[in-house]
Amino acid sequence: MSSSTGTAFRITTFGESHGPALGVVVDGCPPRLALAREEIQRDLDRRRPGQSRLTTPRGEPDQVEILSGLSRDGRTLGTPIGLLIRNEDARGGDYREMDEMFRPSHADYTYQAKYGIREPRGGGRASARETAARVAAGAVARKLLQVDTGVEVLAWVRQVGSITSDVDPAKVRLAHVERTPVRCPDPAAALRMIECIDQVRREGDSIGGVVEVVARGVPAGWGEPVFDKLEADLAKALLSLPASKGFEIGSGFGSLGMKGSEHNDPFVMRKGRVRTKTNQSGGIQGGISNGEAIVCRVVFKPTATIRKPQVTVDVDGRRRTLAARGRHDPCVLPRAVPVVEAAVLLVLADHFLRQRAIAR
Repeated sequence: MSSSTGTAFRITTFGESHGPALGVVVDGCPPRLALAREEIQRDLDRRRPGQSRLTTPRGEPDQVEILSGLSRDGRTLGTPIGLLIRNEDARGGDYREMDEMFRPSHADYTYQAKYGIREPRGGGRASARETAARVAAGAVARKLLQVDTGVEVLAWVRQVGSITSDVDPAKVRLAHVERTPVRCPDPAAALRMIECIDQVRREGDSIGGVVEVVARGVPAGWGEPVFDKLEADLAKALLSLPASKGFEIGSGFGSLGMKGSEHNDPFVMRKGRVRTKTNQSGGIQGGISNGEAIVCRVVFKPTATIRKPQVTVDVDGRRRTLAARGRHDPCVLPRAVPVVEAAVLLVLADHFLRQRAIAR
């Protein structure tokens, strides 16, 4: 059950980091939606490894195969859409030490504690490679939202370590995000981030940071008032991503230093619509979208698997020292950008279909 999510737009991912393939089944996509393999591949290309020296050198082309759910002329049938991504550059031998030792802050020990068995090669399902399946499903959600609602979702790297950027969520565009390998639209901050990631990579270490995401064009009314609040579902989706450790929306933790009179978003009329003068709420009030841009952020920890020697224990409880081999990102953020977009797209597609069912 932990590999499925969504209500009206539901996905189930499968596969391990060093197994034959990864994949996803998308259930609930409406029929007659024109969908091309290239539209899915475009997002996968942004996530795939080996893009630059800032990412893992694992050489996966991540070419998606559409197994089911499309007609001969490339339209969805309303039936489950099966997507497959084969692993072509797996090197399980790099993980022999992990057969016996638990990597600090990785899921090795907790998976063993839960199931009594685990896949040490790349961490199995705990690997960030699983997110390729989410990105593929997110591309389907992106097309659905574009065609039926005009909603646009875009993410970027806001912070690496202590280096922060200055980006306006209302003005940022995909071309701005993609012009540097670190995917930060602030050129000056991007250069400093690249230098920082290069330095920790040379040291055999890693570093974390923050990805920010905006959803523009979401109308008022999406979401639920109690347990399935829109921001609660967004938080769940984003905190389910590997290495994520924190979530905030709108003013987030910055609201701690504000009074109600400063934080409240005054309502105004603009072109015959109810709007807010400010957007401290991040586009959601009472668990339901209010028509403003949805702006949220997710914190990613430093990559757990590093080359620097670390103290740990083995499966017999003996103290050991581990200097991990294998190919790993010194910073997950550049490749996390399309993954964050996918997570938000999947939630919005689900709530769009749920709201459409109510409206009918």
